[in-house]
Formats: sequence, C-alpha cells, structure tokens
Amino acid sequence: MDERVTAYEESDIQVLYAAAAFRKRPGMYIGSTGPRGLHALVYEVADRAVNEALGGRATSVDVTLTADGGVRVADDAAGGADGPGLEVRLTRTGPRTGVRGRGHVPLSSSGLGPAVVNALSRRMTAEVRHDGVLWQQEYARGAAVTPLAEAGTAAGNGTVITFWLDAEIFGAAELSAGALEDGLRELAFLNRGLDLSFTDLRRPDEGHSVRLCFPWGTRDYLDFLDCHGAAHGADDTIAIEQEDSRMAGVMDVAFRWCDCPGERLRSHANSQATLQGTHVVGFHYGVTAAVNAYARERGLLAHTVPDVPADRIGEGLTAVVSVKLDRPEFLGVVHEQLGNSEVRACVAQAVEEHLGQWLRAHPERATAVVRRITAGS
Repeated sequence: MDERVTAYEESDIQVLYAAAAFRKRPGMYIGSTGPRGLHALVYEVADRAVNEALGGRATSVDVTLTADGGVRVADDAAGGADGPGLEVRLTRTGPRTGVRGRGHVPLSSSGLGPAVVNALSRRMTAEVRHDGVLWQQEYARGAAVTPLAEAGTAAGNGTVITFWLDAEIFGAAELSAGALEDGLRELAFLNRGLDLSFTDLRRPDEGHSVRLCFPWGTRDYLDFLDCHGAAHGADDTIAIEQEDSRMAGVMDVAFRWCDCPGERLRSHANSQATLQGTHVVGFHYGVTAAVNAYARERGLLAHTVPDVPADRIGEGLTAVVSVKLDRPEFLGVVHEQLGNSEVRACVAQAVEEHLGQWLRAHPERATAVVRRITAGS
C-alpha cells in the first residue's frame, strides 16, 4: 500500500470548535440547509422563551419575521443580564440532556440551543431588559463583536434575540410563514394558556399577524381539525383530561364523530407530534370496546355478527390524543413513536369509560353514530 496515502500524523488532525463545526457541516446539526433547517433554527431560539412562559416566568412569546429578513423572538421573562452567562448561552453548547419530563416542551430538535443559530447567522443581536436597564450585545457568525453594555433605560423585563441567517450557507432559501404559524399554533393548542403571537413583515403590502392562544386546548384543536366543527354542539365532544399515576403523567384527549369521510387523528407525546405509539393503540382499543359494548347492549349489533373493527369505528372520527409523561420513552431517533407500555392500558380504560358514559347519556346521537358505523357490518 502506498505510504504517501496512508500516512496520518498529528498535524493532519483538524479540531473544529462550536461555530466552525456548525458552519462546516450545518446539515449534520439542523437537518438541512433548506426550509426544514431554517425552521429548526427558529425553534432553537424559541425553545427557551416558550418554556419560560410554560414555567410561569413569562406571559407571552412573540415570533416575528422582520422586513429586513431577520427573525425576532421576544419574551417578557424576568431574566437577569449576566454578561458572561448570556454570551456563553449564545456561543457555546453544553451536553445534551436527553428527553425531559412533562413540564418541558422540546422545540429544539438538536439540543444545541441558540449557539448553533448564532454560528449560522451573519449577525445576531441580544437585548435584555432588566431592572429598568436595557442591555445589548452583538454577534457575527457565532462570535461576540461587542461586549454586553448598557444602552439606556427600559420598562419591564424580557429578552429579544434577533438573527439574520447567513446566505453563504442557506443561499436563497426562505422561511415559510405558513409552516411556522402552523407549528406555533399546534404548540398553543397542546399547552392551554400558552400565549404566542406570530408576525410576518417581510412584504409590507401583505403583512400578517396572528395571536395563538386557546383557552380550551385540545377541544379548540378538535374544532380546527374538524371540517364541520361549527355545526357541532358542546355535547358532541368527548373530552378527557386526567392524571394517571400508573403512567406517571396526564392524558388530554378530545374526539367526536362528524359527517366527514375517513379518520382525522393527531397524536402527541410531551407536545411532540407522533405517528403512532401506545397512546394511539390505547385510544383505538378504548373507542372500539365502548362502541361495540353499547351496540350489543342496545341491540344495534346482532349477537351473531362479529365486533366492529377499529378501522370501521374510525370512520368520521376526529380526535386529538395527547399525553405528557414524566419519563417518556420514544422509539427511534426522530421520536415519532411512543413506547411506554403502561400508557396503552391507561388511555384505553379512560376512553372506554368516558365514551361509554357519553353514549348512554346521549342515546339519540349515540344511536346515529353507531348505526352509521355498523351499517356495513
């Protein structure tokens, strides 16, 4: 073998620190340098602000796409203006902490935080309002170019991070206002009381701003998903929100039947969207058991006919199944499937009990739903 090819010495080792590593292989950290990666960066910055609000330390979070191509994330949390602490947070990454408990919403997909955003931005500014003083600091491509300094007086408290993504890395790729708004809306649905706002000022003649705050949580989410939501009364919705120590968490489930074809089901675990998992299996089991039991009890399904399968019962069903657990166990690196085995039985039991009660309390509506479901049986 040619020694000129295989020789490898200490001088050949290239050590890349934080910003340099991020800029050399950005896709390795944020998924891509296209729209998906751009959106990930917004959430890396918004992660802290949203969790400050959920923890009661802030009352609102604002995300704005500015007219000059920047992204501004603002909150009113009463944080301090510790110069070294702020700079460390915006320029360095610590060890990943893994999946956290139910009180944390994991917006950050990489766990690297705002340091990766700073490194991939041609410019970033930080403004901190604290005890009547406004503090400011500026960065470029991951490094501080000014010290944190007083810039005047300020009312209230809060932090504003604004960044302008580097065209050298992202080219002409643009953030999708629709995708960001949808993601923030989903967070607000799943975390009742969370007050978010989203504004797009990139095209002055088409400015758009929306407040995302939903006092009824998953029931508001259900109306959003249901193509005939306005035609339903409150009694048409089965809503379950309860703690269950067996799964060390809380379930938040809302569902109803309508005249739309097919099934519309959204599932989430610790505010992360899931494609499947034990919470979904438990939901389908509970619905199937309750409907078949009611149909047998009322003579709507002959004893000689087999039970109606879950896929048939899902016809016309709109549902949101959300669980928040102290120790979530996800299968796969993208966390699209929940694996906690105890969740299945907990969700199934709660859904079967609550749906059974609803069916008996609303016999006219229940009979119409069951007859539609069993029509092909």
